[in-house]
Amino acid sequence: MELENIVANTVYLKAREGGSDSNKGKSKKWRKILQFPHISQCLHLKDKIDVTYGYVIDQQPIGRILFRLFCENKKPIYHRYIAFLDNVTRYEIEYDENRLKIGRDIGKRFLGIDFFDEDSENGEPEVMDNSTDTTANNENTISKCNLSGEKDELVLDVLNDDLISKVREKITHGCKELFEPCTTAVKSFLAGEPFSEFEVSMYFHRYLQWKWLEGQQITYKTFRMYRVLGKGGFGEVCACQVRATGKMYACKKLEKKRIKKRKGESMVLIEKLILQKINSRFVVNLAYAYETKDALCLVLTIMNGGDLKFHIYNMGGEPGFELARARFYAAEVVCGLEHLHQQGIVYRDCKPENLLLDDHGHVRISDLGLAVEIPDGEMVRGRVGTVGYMAPEVIDNEKYSFSPDWFSFGCLIYEMIEGQAPFRLRKEKVKREEVDRRVKEELEKYSHKFSDEAKSLCQQLLSKTVKTRLGCRNGRFGAREVKLHQFFNCINWKRLEAGMVDPPFVPDPHAVYAKDVLDIEQFSTVKGVNLDASDENFYTKFNTGSVSISWQNEMVETECFRELNVFGIDECPTPDLLITAQPVVEKPGCFPFRRKKKQSARSQPVPIPDHLLTSQSVSVTEVAS
Repeated sequence: MELENIVANTVYLKAREGGSDSNKGKSKKWRKILQFPHISQCLHLKDKIDVTYGYVIDQQPIGRILFRLFCENKKPIYHRYIAFLDNVTRYEIEYDENRLKIGRDIGKRFLGIDFFDEDSENGEPEVMDNSTDTTANNENTISKCNLSGEKDELVLDVLNDDLISKVREKITHGCKELFEPCTTAVKSFLAGEPFSEFEVSMYFHRYLQWKWLEGQQITYKTFRMYRVLGKGGFGEVCACQVRATGKMYACKKLEKKRIKKRKGESMVLIEKLILQKINSRFVVNLAYAYETKDALCLVLTIMNGGDLKFHIYNMGGEPGFELARARFYAAEVVCGLEHLHQQGIVYRDCKPENLLLDDHGHVRISDLGLAVEIPDGEMVRGRVGTVGYMAPEVIDNEKYSFSPDWFSFGCLIYEMIEGQAPFRLRKEKVKREEVDRRVKEELEKYSHKFSDEAKSLCQQLLSKTVKTRLGCRNGRFGAREVKLHQFFNCINWKRLEAGMVDPPFVPDPHAVYAKDVLDIEQFSTVKGVNLDASDENFYTKFNTGSVSISWQNEMVETECFRELNVFGIDECPTPDLLITAQPVVEKPGCFPFRRKKKQSARSQPVPIPDHLLTSQSVSVTEVAS
């Protein structure tokens, strides 16, 4: 029996490491699986998907990269605006002590704000003389700027004097929001003519090809399955790997008969829709949703580092974490809750078991089975959660919005520091009613492990009444209050949100933080339940395939995008991007009896609707020339 566990772990770890060949876990046929279709098969997608700047560039990873390539290779006059946005992003996530210097560099390089010598008596900034008419067209502005080597990166032509003046006044303060109005103006400009030009270029056509691949049907054949990692409410959770890319995920299987027996269709669909809506580095993200004959499957971010409960109690020594480690995990959980709340989602199950570590030691919120979406300005009622972590208003079945999450978050911080939950001892045998009474009536006790700041934070989060509880005064934006507490004073939130803060603990890459396969209790067979045609509507709503942002990130992270996103010589269209291309005709050979290699269906041109051909044919001629 021990041998079975060793074999399962060995195969799983081998897959995590990328296998023994140079493909890094990819199938030998991965290029064929991800072969681009001919552009004529993709143009119809423009009528079906969101093609606004805010979606294609701001939200779609591949769209953003292709727009940058377009600006860099075909329209260099627009590339300086991209460079400005990149530098502002760098400014916002920089350490406080370095931000002032970077801000001054941005002011001088892009906004024409010059500075006197810092050693002189007067260090006030001034604006370079810019007599160029800001209403002139871009081409003229750029050519004038290029006459001066210092001005070829200025973005003054899309900013008004008022914006520049405000930056000049505050540039010595080093505030993180200094360039926000300028950023908004630059993005507004890029969403106009530059994006319109991008839409009729081969780079946008390539984006449509990626969207076509993204929309292909997902089945069990898309993945390799590995060992069981744990159990969910309706089935087991396994490790899996995408054959085309080698990317590892966790596959949460929901048995169809078990769902039907427990009448859990609504619960399953709500969890799936909520997961599909989320895109955060602090919450497990949904990558695929598909069905098999017996199960519905959610393919999620895999978290190989184990859960916080395991690390609090089972890593040797005294239970609990040092303050610095507890603070780091708490800060990342705040970011996760903030994302959920801004989407109108109350989590309702914040506890150590549901907070998982990834390979690098970052934490994510998982298991959104109890989460619910609350319309803006409304409240819900429901006695759901885990005993000992439920807020008093939940226990009393009162209406609430996001307040239960902040109470549970207080329980989490307390447990990470103290090494035990605030209202129940570890492995204590006590009735639910008694724990509920303690939550509503008793005050938690604090040991020497708590600093004054940590104690203050927990006391404010664990307030029995919603009105006095930290995080409950600003609805969906309660995280802002929590972030301002002195316990988090040393946290650089911008860097944390960008994933640039090193975790205090990194899991062992050669360890499997999961129970032995034989120790994970198996589900019994569901009897007396039959699946029929009436269930198909529910399965169809669930079986939506790839989740756009997760899928595109997968293509980029596994370098599939880099290897496949190739254009012709001198950045000209490849044959699959030529609208006027004809099907490849097989030439007669010397051996007519031999088996002929057919052109794949996806690479063959197809007829194009007139309304698409009219606008697209011009662009191809321009790009090809």
